[in-house]
Amino acid sequence: MISLLFIFLGSIFIAGIINRTTANFSGRKGQGIFQPIKDIIKLLKKGSVYSSVSSFVFKIAPSVYFSSVLTAVLFIPFGSSGALLSFDGDFVMFAYILALGKFFMIIASLDTGSSFEGMGASREALYSMLAEPAFFILLGSLGLLTGFSSFYKIFYFIHNAYSASSYISYTIGIMAALIFFALGLIENSRMPIDDPKTHLELTMIHEVMILDNSGFDLGLILYTGCLKFSMYAALAANLFLNPYFPFYLNIVIFIGIQFLYGCFIGSIESFSARFRMNQNPQVIFALSSVTLLVFIAVMILTGKFNY
Repeated sequence: MISLLFIFLGSIFIAGIINRTTANFSGRKGQGIFQPIKDIIKLLKKGSVYSSVSSFVFKIAPSVYFSSVLTAVLFIPFGSSGALLSFDGDFVMFAYILALGKFFMIIASLDTGSSFEGMGASREALYSMLAEPAFFILLGSLGLLTGFSSFYKIFYFIHNAYSASSYISYTIGIMAALIFFALGLIENSRMPIDDPKTHLELTMIHEVMILDNSGFDLGLILYTGCLKFSMYAALAANLFLNPYFPFYLNIVIFIGIQFLYGCFIGSIESFSARFRMNQNPQVIFALSSVTLLVFIAVMILTGKFNY
């Protein structure tokens, strides 16, 4: 319950932190931190307009998308405080609940009959497929390191691995956090994979998928994106929430990592250009190669790999 509360709080601030970071690096005053959530609330108060060629799939997809992310959040613990949903192998359920929501968004974009939205759906499906191995290799490696297969036990006992092993284990934790950060960028189609501010349909990914959404549905989709950012930041934060620390210190660490993630995204969007479309699959697939380094390091630490 504690993790759910802090993830919701993080989702309110994280989009504003991203925008303020981008504005500061650009030398602009920028909008207030709460402006993105105010815009979302304004959209949630409006009605939705539906095309005459779309079916019920288009109407229910935003709700399914939001519900899938909300359900996935229930699997995330907060340090020594367990998650609302926890069982052996729950990270597999976590991944495929998120996939269910993305599947509905993909078929909803196809349901509009727009060729542009079909292109965006195809790219979204491809990039999600390429990012999936990185997630499973990473969680499998952490499970091998701790001997457990649920989020709560992995994050709770990973600090025993830190204290019982050499500096390599701390490097694993930092690399794992960076991989969670990168997965969040890919899942939300942000720079350098996609530019959410572009208006050229031929090069858009996620934004072109939701061109036909409006009002309440659009607000729900935008807020779900904020929730996903906060969710991936929470996964990274759990790598550093030590059960032996005072509770208030873990809260500071959690909030600090949420803030750093927002600054991290804003910095990338300020100083990097978007990759060429044909380079994106190579870059995303390279993320799996990085997770293989984590896997090899874990094999060394656990004595299953002779070097």
